[in-house]
Amino acid sequence: MKPLSDQQRLFLVESDQLYHAWREAMWRHEDYRFGMYWKTVKGRDYLVRLSDHAGHGRSLGPRSDETERIHREFFAGKELARAKYDGIKDRLTSQARLNQATRLGRMPHVIAEILQKLDQVQALSDLRVVGTHALYAYESMAAVALKMDLLASGDVDLLFDARKQVSILAKKFHGHGLLGLLKKVDSTFEVSRADQFRAINRDGFMVDFITQDRGMMSIKPAPLSENDLALVEIANLEWLANSPRIESVVVSAKGMPVMMPVSDPRAFMIHKVWLSNRYDREPVKKQRDINQASMVLDLLRTYLPHYPLDTDELRYFPKEVVQAALGQLDRMALSG
Repeated sequence: MKPLSDQQRLFLVESDQLYHAWREAMWRHEDYRFGMYWKTVKGRDYLVRLSDHAGHGRSLGPRSDETERIHREFFAGKELARAKYDGIKDRLTSQARLNQATRLGRMPHVIAEILQKLDQVQALSDLRVVGTHALYAYESMAAVALKMDLLASGDVDLLFDARKQVSILAKKFHGHGLLGLLKKVDSTFEVSRADQFRAINRDGFMVDFITQDRGMMSIKPAPLSENDLALVEIANLEWLANSPRIESVVVSAKGMPVMMPVSDPRAFMIHKVWLSNRYDREPVKKQRDINQASMVLDLLRTYLPHYPLDTDELRYFPKEVVQAALGQLDRMALSG
């Protein structure tokens, strides 16, 4: 792994600050997206606040001094929110050019676009990125560049915590589901016929929608919308779902900063070691799993010492799993 240069560190800090400001401005701007208008019913005007693109909304009352004030303040606020959003967006675009020029970002741009769209509808708070692409968040946290061959992957895993209500997440997509959002990024995304939890675009890039296994007796979650991705349950993902959730601003290969929610890097490391020892895991993936785990261990010890490696801190894992994983990684370090 290679530490970022002073210039790259500066741009990473500025990208983080700008993205947080843009995120707040974006959400404020989104509050006004459906509008407000006067509706005449039986010769009387009523103020209606729309709540979706289909024209649904609620009446705020007949025309009066109060509703006239609400109407004026709404459009004044909308204009202000738009101006602030556009201003910060321009600054973010300029920062993206600087980031790209200094080769700060390396994450595939399609992932950044997906995460940005999820953030726009405030669905990112219900998800976290797990698997290989979470490494981009960890290297950003440590301000280093990890080995690129261990970061390459043709899919991104989005973990939804099954203890939450799927219906709440579904509402954020306004009836279009996760697939509808993916199509806004790339219209060629389609649900895989072989794996209903997976969407694939024309470039072969895959998005998997996963959750922890809740047991055979639990009610299986319904899709977010009709013809949408299914939510597949996977064994022992509760370890990642139970771990502390961390949000890190990551920069894409085109310089775009974006928020990536991930699990605690220690949880990633322990889970990868566990995967590498599964009897049904493909040999090529096993070696990659253990190499990624070893790389994160080096990252933690060298650049992220505020994440202590002890069983009390990792209590969301079985104690024996933590001890076995750390022991295996230490033996690898001594032999290598």
